[in-house]
Parts: sequence; C-alpha cells; structure tokens
Amino acid sequence: MKLLLKSVTIIDKHSAYNNKKLDILIENGIIKKIAKDITAKAEKVISREDLHVSRGWFDSSVSFGEPGFEERETITNGLDTAGKSGFTSIALNSNTFPIIDNNGGITSVKSKAAHHPVQLYPTGALTIKSEGVDLAELYDMKQAGAIAFGDYKRAIKNPNLLKIALQYAQNFNALVQSFPQEDRIAGKGMVNEEQNSTSLGLKGIPNLAEELQITRDLYLLEYTGGKLHIPTISTKKSVALIREAKKKGLDVSCSVAIHNLIFTDALLQDFDTNAKVLPPLRIKEDIKALVKGLKDGVIDMITSDHTPIDTEHKKVEFDNALYGSIGLESAFGALNTIFSTEETVEILSKGKQRFGLVDSKIEEGNPADLSLFIPDENYEFTENHIFSTSKNSIFKGYKLKGKALGIITKAGDFGL
Repeated sequence: MKLLLKSVTIIDKHSAYNNKKLDILIENGIIKKIAKDITAKAEKVISREDLHVSRGWFDSSVSFGEPGFEERETITNGLDTAGKSGFTSIALNSNTFPIIDNNGGITSVKSKAAHHPVQLYPTGALTIKSEGVDLAELYDMKQAGAIAFGDYKRAIKNPNLLKIALQYAQNFNALVQSFPQEDRIAGKGMVNEEQNSTSLGLKGIPNLAEELQITRDLYLLEYTGGKLHIPTISTKKSVALIREAKKKGLDVSCSVAIHNLIFTDALLQDFDTNAKVLPPLRIKEDIKALVKGLKDGVIDMITSDHTPIDTEHKKVEFDNALYGSIGLESAFGALNTIFSTEETVEILSKGKQRFGLVDSKIEEGNPADLSLFIPDENYEFTENHIFSTSKNSIFKGYKLKGKALGIITKAGDFGL
C-alpha cells in the first residue's frame, strides 16, 4: 500500500529534513521518498493545513486493565487511544489481574496486540505477584518479549532483593525498575506533605520518602552494577541525586509523569480525586527542578503514566479513591504548553533506546515510525477529547496547545 503525506513539516533534529515542508511517500511501511511535490499515485493521501510529522512517540509507563480489569480499559481500546494520541509504541505495566509475572502473561498481552499499528512492549513484574518477596521469572519473560522488569507503584522494601535482581539481570542485559517510595516513611499519606495537606486535613507523603528510596537504590546500583530505571520522580532533590549518580558513571535512567510537570498540590483544593496520583503533586520549586532536569538530560524521558480507573473507584471519598489519571490523550497538548514544539516532540520521542527498542529517524529507506500533529491549536481539554473507556483525567478543564492526529508505522496507519 502507498500512502502520501502532502506539504508536511518535518520535526526531527536527527534528520537532514528537519524543519522542512515536504511530501513523504510511504510504501508498504517504508519511507520511499521525501521531496517537494511528489506526484506518485497512492491509495491514501493525507493533506491538512499546518500538518507536522515527527519520529514516533514512546510512552514508558502505560496501564490498561486487561487482563482482569477490562471495565477500565481493554488492550484494543488502549492501543486505539495511544494511536489517536500520537504514540507509535508504549511500554505496558504489569498491574493487571493476574499480575504479568511469567512467560505466559507476556505472550498473552503481546498476542492481543498483534497487528495493531501501535507497538505494545510489556514490562514484566520484578517479583512474583508484585509482592516483593521472590523474584519473578525474569529470563523467561525477557525471552518472551518483556523489555524491563518492575513492580508498578510498589517499592522493593527488601534491599537485598533489589541487589540480587540487579546482579541477576546483568546476565541477559535486562533493565530493572524500582519505584521510588520508602513506604515506611510515606505511611498512610496520600498527597504531598506540605502546607496544603495540613490545611485540607489530608495525610501527607514527604519528599523524604522518595529521596531516601532513591538514595538506597543508587547505593545498591553502585555496588552491583547493572541497569536501573527509576520511574516517575517528583522532587527537586531526586533530580539532584540522579544528576550526581550519572556524574559517577552509574547506569541509571529516570522518568517524570507529565502531570508532575504541570500541576502543584494546590489542585487538591476541591478534593478532586482525579488529582490523586502517585507520586503526589508537589510544589512549584519541585516542578521548576523537574523541567530543568528534563531540558538538560538528567531526566531521560517523560511518561503520561496513563492509568485508567473506573468510576466506582474514583467518584468516592478522597481517602478511598484509587491513585491514577489517564494521560495519553492530553500528553502532547500539555507538554506543548511549557516547551517549544521542537522540544516537545524530542521529549516525546525519547526513551526507546533505553528499553532496547529501535529509534527510526525520518529518512528515505527507513521503516515508517511517525507521529502526526498540529502544533498551534489552543483548546480546553474536556471529556469529548477522551478516547479511553475510563474518564479519570487530571487535565479536564485545562487549556492545552496542539493536537495529535494519529500515527503511521510499518504495521499501518491509525487515527488519520
């Protein structure tokens, strides 16, 4: 099949065509020609005012629900949502029922995603049932297609277990993830421990809970070697700790959730449970450090941390609501309000290499892995912009800039 993009602005700083408005001809998933005024016949021609294209976007932390929580999101609808939101590939978390902690679980979710234009890459649980007691079948899951291992939103309490995991994973070059929260410090906290938590009467999680865990994990990494990824950091000192670790030469990476770059804990004034996320929303000082860390490369990638939660677990008292917000649909428009479009697409494209995935730049002869978008449209994000089955978005009512249109990959196009 031939697909022709007309007068599209290419945003890819790794490509010779960066910032040029050209036509792109794609044949059977391969970029065949990039030039002005391509006249080849094509089964599908895409032409739209102010159309832009970049390397495909990747999200390193996405949850759906299936298996076990299909009422929140199925794999099919989740991938549809990702494609319409401009993401060509996602890493799927293992917070399902049952937990994805073995070869069969990895194989099952991959088979359900087969042939979809969005590539699904599973993250296997680090420990059996994510209970933090015994290591899961890491090697078998790696052989089945897992790209990393971690217990989603669950800290590894036993330092020796993480030590063994980092040592063992080196035998097959696996990436280990460790959620940054010391639960004995966090206690029963559910929001940031600061002035707002006190005034609202909500139990707080101090920055210390995150920073203490990161310090421990970095010491372990320095001892063991191996590769460590710390997902969704949220504090100023966390950025400083990882900056120092990288200077030492430790093989560590980290991510930040988009909502932690945008909102402070002041959003909690109305007790909106969509703002109950983990790690919690922090303060302006933390946001400033996170944005700087992302710009200078200390923070390696962003994530929407897309977590669909059904209504009966969100529209309840704040104390009883589950953590999480969906975020795929709002990711581009939210980032584009605080970064330039060039910075936004570069940030959204990061992370693939860390997870061992191919990152294909926009050049003739390369497989198509493209995200299409319009960068300058301003609008208020509402439920009408949500494709997910669950509607628990922290961005409802927030002004966004720019809209994703869809994707083109070797497996096909979607959303266009």
